[in-house]
Amino acid sequence: MDFFYDIARYAYLHNALAACILSGIACGIMGTYVVCRRTVFLAGGITHASFGGLGIAFYLGLNPIAGALVFAVLSALGIEWAGNRGRIREDSAIGIIWSVGMALGVLFMSLRPGYTSGDLAGYLFGSIVTVSGADVAALAALTALVVAGAALWLRPVMYVAFDAQFARSRGVATGTVSYVMAVLVALAVVFCIRSVGIVLLISLLTVPAVIVNSFTKSFTRMAAWSSVVAVTGNIAGLYLSYVMDIPAGAATIFLLALTLIIIKLLPLRSRKTVAYSENPR
Repeated sequence: MDFFYDIARYAYLHNALAACILSGIACGIMGTYVVCRRTVFLAGGITHASFGGLGIAFYLGLNPIAGALVFAVLSALGIEWAGNRGRIREDSAIGIIWSVGMALGVLFMSLRPGYTSGDLAGYLFGSIVTVSGADVAALAALTALVVAGAALWLRPVMYVAFDAQFARSRGVATGTVSYVMAVLVALAVVFCIRSVGIVLLISLLTVPAVIVNSFTKSFTRMAAWSSVVAVTGNIAGLYLSYVMDIPAGAATIFLLALTLIIIKLLPLRSRKTVAYSENPR
């Protein structure tokens, strides 16, 4: 009960709870697209490339989130362009951008004078209790944009996610949809960095969608229930962080991963039980 009392009492916990809900909704919807289109590696590349923007912004004394945003969007557009033009294989482009972004981030963070370890850990692994009112407002705007886009562009996005060639044959502007969705993934990545961190963020995008995909193949149901699972995981992680004094982002991903493992193991146990009942020794 102390947890709920403190949420009602302290502003920083208000912001943390709001970030849990908003980031869960945004990552649940965007994660469904990423999982269905099988571009998890793309999301990982954008996530880690944004660290280069963080490092450069820190070094120049600028807003680190703004630096990460520029890098993430440019990386997303660059990967999509490379994949569409065929100049370089998409997986190769992702690997290059992933590693270069991380290298630039570490390089410029090390060149920055003064103490950097705390800043580095906060952005790599998340620190949801440091989320500010401005961060929540940005997350709210992103979530509204993602929900509105999902409602207005549902069929084109769904066609591209499952089969881009079929979508093209139906007259869908697959290139436009791919670029827009890549930018939205980049925005979701950057605005959720404070909550979960660069290292763990890819899991918040993918694990809830994979959990729900175990029960349904419907894109709309996956998007809706992935958001519910992500929000529930975020709040549970925040509660564990409050009770056990551990990082909320790590607790969230651990709980989601544990849920996925249990869900995947249950059918195996059921099949073994059925097999034993049919062939008792």
